[in-house]
Amino acid sequence: MMLDLTTAIKQRIETKIPGAQVEVIQGGNGHFSLKVIAEVFDGLTQVKQHQLVYSAFTDLMSGAMPPVHAIDKMDLRVPN
Repeated sequence: MMLDLTTAIKQRIETKIPGAQVEVIQGGNGHFSLKVIAEVFDGLTQVKQHQLVYSAFTDLMSGAMPPVHAIDKMDLRVPN
């Protein structure tokens, strides 16, 4: 495949949300946890924040055998 999945997810989020601080933790079997800190989240609802992050890598969650099965935890924050 391309890059390892944690790197691919991290790079896609950083491209979609410039300036974001991104941490991706692989939990096994296509499960991941994310921590994203970004100014763009300020004023967005939690649903809109999640939609923005997911939109960066939806193709990795699509199809019959997607490499990303689930995001088990998504910690999204605005920087202090």
